[in-house]
Amino acid sequence: MARIAGVNLPNDKKVVIGLTYIYGIGRKTAGDILEKAGVDPEKRVRDLTDDEEASIQRAVQEFPVEGDLRRRVRDDIQRLRSINSYRGLRHMRGLPVRGQRTITNARTRKGRRRAVSGKR
Repeated sequence: MARIAGVNLPNDKKVVIGLTYIYGIGRKTAGDILEKAGVDPEKRVRDLTDDEEASIQRAVQEFPVEGDLRRRVRDDIQRLRSINSYRGLRHMRGLPVRGQRTITNARTRKGRRRAVSGKR
């Protein structure tokens, strides 16, 4: 089992998919990393040699991933909150930040609301 950036990659997946298990690495970035490291994207994680793992590890270190990226995102949101920007207020209130409608959708951010029965 390959361990890259503190994450255990699944053995039975292809390397390009396995790298996406690391926070901050998607399909495009995974392909760029493997191209830079000189590793075949179709190869399985269990078939990687130690040299290939080391070269992938060096290539991944050039990108902000895992703890560093999570910290950066958290600090960015905290900065928006502290300057009382519109986006910061939306984060504080738990509402969608990027201009989505909220009258019908946005259940993920708003939570599930229960209908109150009419008073008679």
